Amino acid sequence: MYLPKVLQSKTLKTYKSKKLNTANFGDFTHGDYQVFLHLVSKIGGVDEFGKYLQPENLQREHVLTANEFKEVFGTDLSNCYRFLNKACKKLMKTSITLEKIELNEVWEINICSTAKYNKKEGRITVKFTDDIMPYLAQVRKRFILYNLKEIANFGSLYTTRLYELIQEFQETGWMLKSIDQLRKIFAIGDDKFKLYGNFKAKILSHACQEINNNYDMGLRFEELKEGRKVVAVKFFFKQTVITQVTNQKTGKTTNIY
Repeated sequence: MYLPKVLQSKTLKTYKSKKLNTANFGDFTHGDYQVFLHLVSKIGGVDEFGKYLQPENLQREHVLTANEFKEVFGTDLSNCYRFLNKACKKLMKTSITLEKIELNEVWEINICSTAKYNKKEGRITVKFTDDIMPYLAQVRKRFILYNLKEIANFGSLYTTRLYELIQEFQETGWMLKSIDQLRKIFAIGDDKFKLYGNFKAKILSHACQEINNNYDMGLRFEELKEGRKVVAVKFFFKQTVITQVTNQKTGKTTNIY
């Protein structure tokens, strides 16, 4: 199969479908998820004509070294080796849970078909499955995009996941999620943070504070109740301003964020 030349961006970018963005990643730790996102950022790029590539034209196999991981996330090198080794096993064992509302189905998708850890060279080699590739292809209208460095300073998986969710609603300045939706997306399960007060303090408030400490987003949330029970949360943040610019020579219009 012919694979066109992929031109990589100067900055590592993470592309994910909106369905994958709200998927349940099971028992992933923050380190596991960072490794996954770093690998995903290696898939990105366009062909020589500037066209976003579709799944069948994208490379499945990618290598991530401990030094590369350290450069992005600033983790101590010895911990980078440990993270890569652990994530290598987790990527093979974990399936992603996707809700296909339009089909009234729940899908379990394996992340990779092979995952190899090289102790001597401190690197992992992962081959993504055919099933997950459509959710990692670069189609702007159904995908979210951000620079990998944007989430490098976060110390919590929940902070990273909340930041990713917000990316889908940058143009509106608000996002509404039910508590059940958030528990599924954050992979909390039924046994952890059963009381809403704990869920609010340990996850929602902490994640909002950490995001605001890193970005001038004015992120806050309001609770929606049914009786005395909190059933949903509405997040508010600074709206992204979009300006349309038209190239006078080509007539092509692009959005400037």
